Amino acid sequence: MKSILLSLSLLASATVGVLAAEELGIDVTVPVECDRKTRKGDKINVHYRGTLQSNGQQFDASYDRGSPFSFKLGGGQVIKGWDEGLVDMCIGEKRTLTVPPSYGYGQRSIGPIPAGSTLIFETELIGIDGVPKPESIVYKKAAEKAEDGASTVEEKVAEATDKAGEKIAQATEKAEEKVEEASANVAEKVASVVSGAAEAVKTVVADTDDVQEHNEL
Repeated sequence: MKSILLSLSLLASATVGVLAAEELGIDVTVPVECDRKTRKGDKINVHYRGTLQSNGQQFDASYDRGSPFSFKLGGGQVIKGWDEGLVDMCIGEKRTLTVPPSYGYGQRSIGPIPAGSTLIFETELIGIDGVPKPESIVYKKAAEKAEDGASTVEEKVAEATDKAGEKIAQATEKAEEKVEEASANVAEKVASVVSGAAEAVKTVVADTDDVQEHNEL
């Protein structure tokens, strides 16, 4: 039982570690106030700079080309990290996305990007097709930014905790099934041994009775 509990504890730690490693990171570096934020289905225009987390090497940048990149948000035209990381964004807002392999290119090697790479994207929303650009950008105050950041962290911690709880519950259920199966096997073997011992006793008793009858004769 102790070994099972230890295994569950190690599994829980590993699960939390994996979840943390695979989490999409969204850091709002320049927060902006607006009435109309990006939503899935919008065609948006974004400036970006992409680097490898492992060594900081830049692999692409729209800033260098002088032209923002346009795509339909949530349409699967870009990596999952962009489709999810650029939602609820205001024009003029800047975000840094930390994109793990599961939200990027996975285990595929794409040009200068090695397989299994975690990517860092500095992004800036330039515009949303069909949405007028504001006459002036209203930047959020530092206190509001900190409050928003705290809420985001709390939400991510809660989400990661829920996911870890589900994984642990599944592992516990499987462990209990294994324990029940092992207990059933042990009980079956014990019953078999007891049955064999009983048969042996019967044989010995029978042999003893035969000897007594022979002596009496």
